[in-house]
Amino acid sequence: MNILQSINFDYLFFNNTIGDYSIALGVFVGLVVVFSFIQWGILRRLETFAKKTKTDIDDTLVEVVRSLKPAFYYILALYFALQYLSFTLIIDRVIDGVILVVIAYQIVIALNILVDYTFQKKAKREGKEAKKAYRFLSNFIKWGIWIVAALSVISNLGINITSLVAGLGIGGIAVALALQNILSDLFSSFAIYFDKPFEVGDFITVGANSGTVEKIGIKTTRLRALQGEEIVISNQELTSARIQNLKKMKERRATFTFGVVYETSLEKVKTIPNTVTEIFDGFKKGKVRLDRVYFTTLADSALTFEVVYYVPTREYADYLDIQQELNLKLMEHFKKEGIEFAYPTQTVYLAK
Repeated sequence: MNILQSINFDYLFFNNTIGDYSIALGVFVGLVVVFSFIQWGILRRLETFAKKTKTDIDDTLVEVVRSLKPAFYYILALYFALQYLSFTLIIDRVIDGVILVVIAYQIVIALNILVDYTFQKKAKREGKEAKKAYRFLSNFIKWGIWIVAALSVISNLGINITSLVAGLGIGGIAVALALQNILSDLFSSFAIYFDKPFEVGDFITVGANSGTVEKIGIKTTRLRALQGEEIVISNQELTSARIQNLKKMKERRATFTFGVVYETSLEKVKTIPNTVTEIFDGFKKGKVRLDRVYFTTLADSALTFEVVYYVPTREYADYLDIQQELNLKLMEHFKKEGIEFAYPTQTVYLAK
């Protein structure tokens, strides 16, 4: 018997004729050419459009299209070509599974590119610590996309994932309960990064603690106190406490009082508000701003005046410079006019 006659060609070709394979080959080659041309055309148009615009979203779309490697549309073309052929049920399922995995993989890659674009754009306007938070959150979302894609592929392959999802849910709840405090600090750190009640370098007051922010971590924030020691505060405590951020101060309001003795004549007492006003007028314009000066109180041992002014700076040293200069000029003027500052005294009058 001839060897060719002994070969079961129906079994060899899965009951497909040579003509069927020829058609499938033609479809495969044609689709590869079409897909390549479509990708080239879309890239060319997007790149031309991107050069004319100032936004970078079109550059991201170019990156998404470029992520479609030749292997992707080779497999896609092969899948459509194989539709013209008949195979066993097992082979059909394998083919469907492969194309499902390839498409899911490509969708995940495209979504990851969009996630990176979104968070990188936001991180460009932020500080170093906020960039770390955006990077962590970006990776967290991308891992979530991979998990959802994997579960979707498994489900579409006919595998029951109900028990798997339930197990993951129960395990997630158990982990969340075990790490409740850590997760609370973690999400509090995200709130600090995105809401920005303070940043690294700001001087803040939290309850009885004050200091310069040195580091915003995942669980704690570290302050450097004026005395030099390091203060470590949990992020959860920071998001639930009242915070004073002195670096956000645009101008500093200062109030001080002084008193003169009761023996000061009425005429000199009347001139004191004008004298203080003239002293403030002598400061360089924009350096300090007087709000008010009044003779407010007939105290036990002094005639008390109150002065309120603003210094357009958040630096405490600048405020002290202004207050020191103001005190010296006030003392100089009072000495010249013969006005005495009051100090705590008690006078006893004896009746005859």
